[in-house]
Amino acid sequence: MARPSSQLHPRKEPVTAHPAGTLLLLRDGALGVEVLMTRRSPTASFLPGAYVFPGGRVDADDHQAHTLASAPDAGGRYRTAALAALRETFEELGILLAVQADGRPITRTHLQALDRSRALYPQLQARGWSLAVDQARMLARWTTDRSVPKRFDTAFFAALMPDQQEPVADEMEQFEPVWVRPRDALTQHQAGDFFMIFPTIRTLHWLADFEQAEQALAACTEDAPRWNSCPRGGLVSGQPQRFMEHEAPYGELALVCPDGQLEHVLDWQHERPVPLLRHLHRLTAPNASVMTGPGTNSYIVGDAASGYIVIDPGPLQMDHVERLTAFTAGRVKAIVCTHSHSDHSPAAQPLAQACARLTGQTPPVLGLASAATARSTAAFVPDSALADGERLMLHDGEHNSTLRVVHTPGHAANHLCVILEEDGLLFSGDHILSGSTTIIDPPDGDMSAYLDSLDRLAQACEKDGIEFILPAHGHVIGWAAHSIAQLKAHRLRREARVLAAMRAVPQGGLDKWLPLAYDDTPAALWPLARRSLAAHVQRIEQLAML
Repeated sequence: MARPSSQLHPRKEPVTAHPAGTLLLLRDGALGVEVLMTRRSPTASFLPGAYVFPGGRVDADDHQAHTLASAPDAGGRYRTAALAALRETFEELGILLAVQADGRPITRTHLQALDRSRALYPQLQARGWSLAVDQARMLARWTTDRSVPKRFDTAFFAALMPDQQEPVADEMEQFEPVWVRPRDALTQHQAGDFFMIFPTIRTLHWLADFEQAEQALAACTEDAPRWNSCPRGGLVSGQPQRFMEHEAPYGELALVCPDGQLEHVLDWQHERPVPLLRHLHRLTAPNASVMTGPGTNSYIVGDAASGYIVIDPGPLQMDHVERLTAFTAGRVKAIVCTHSHSDHSPAAQPLAQACARLTGQTPPVLGLASAATARSTAAFVPDSALADGERLMLHDGEHNSTLRVVHTPGHAANHLCVILEEDGLLFSGDHILSGSTTIIDPPDGDMSAYLDSLDRLAQACEKDGIEFILPAHGHVIGWAAHSIAQLKAHRLRREARVLAAMRAVPQGGLDKWLPLAYDDTPAALWPLARRSLAAHVQRIEQLAML
């Protein structure tokens, strides 16, 4: 975990998120599934004027009302939230999912006997009725992001709209109940006519994929959320934008703004380094492409007091070299190349020379020499080879920054990664990327070596408490150990598909196996995928010989 002294923003404890429940009432309309939404009061203290699903905060009575649930085990661990969602739906819209003592649903006539201005549970108990918690299917769990001053931990449920009931807003908390197709609500929101917040929007995106209400309910569970998210926000084009855990910027926001500060700029730009920690900056080279994503990330570790170590100086683009030199004032103590590919190492010597002109000191270029198997464009000889486990040190007078080398052949025979020990950070070069998988291109690339190196990195994550991965392309990756495990699982699933293709067409060769093994990949990417296919085939053949 990054040291508190390294963080850019002062510690800010997020406010407690109160438990809550909300209900998506569904029906089949003429053009597909529809969901009931209402507009919150324009004077509400939370989300004034927003279109929402009915629901609200869990209160003390909900904890005491479990005996009023229709089935003993309905709702599971979210039973209290389900009761709150059904109670609030009645209070706000007059709709009640409930059954009589004999199990028959209540009717419109029964509803007329209830007083929405009085507590619901005593009225149910007096009549022997129960809330139909078993009809509310668990959909998702949303926790308000850390930057918001009023937060809720909300369980989202879905249910069919009960027959012979009509929504009538209470005209205090909720107004204008409306049945709407999810795509129509999203379109209106985009046009500025239907204000919604992030969890509502993302839930509607999920619901929009279903044509019928029963299909959506079948995709829900009894008591486990399909997703459990506490979004994080950053600035994109100057505007706040939020992201879920599976989206690329999330890990970076967790590193830079761990307590939810809405301050980190996510736009890719190449003119100036982006601060990630007090002693860590990222300058992305302007070499965006299909292969490099937004460009090659050069990481600058250190500060003016300690001097700097530059990891992956990037391609031979002198404007990028000049920016690295200007930011560090030439006070670079070492330049580390994770491997010798043309978007990583060519700027190393020009950067060293530029630093020498400014300070009279030439920083050493460190790494591993390219192997004989490397392409001619990847020829590289460092000033000094880095040994596996070797450490590079920076000291600013108060704090050490220790970079430890880990040899990780696979993407390239001379690939290495670097661990910043004090902050639990892994600089992964091209071994692990954000949003895509690494190409393994034989003969310099080797799939077995790549998988073995993933295992080494997984062990390092456990041993060193590594939480974040800083790749050479793309955003910072969170949940380091989990991300590595997922990446390895993906590679092994792909290998199984390759093996199936080889068995289906034994004499087919790469060109015949490619569309079978990579039919889930856009055909435009097949020329790149063909390289990794060759690496998988090589590994499969090697394993068959053991």
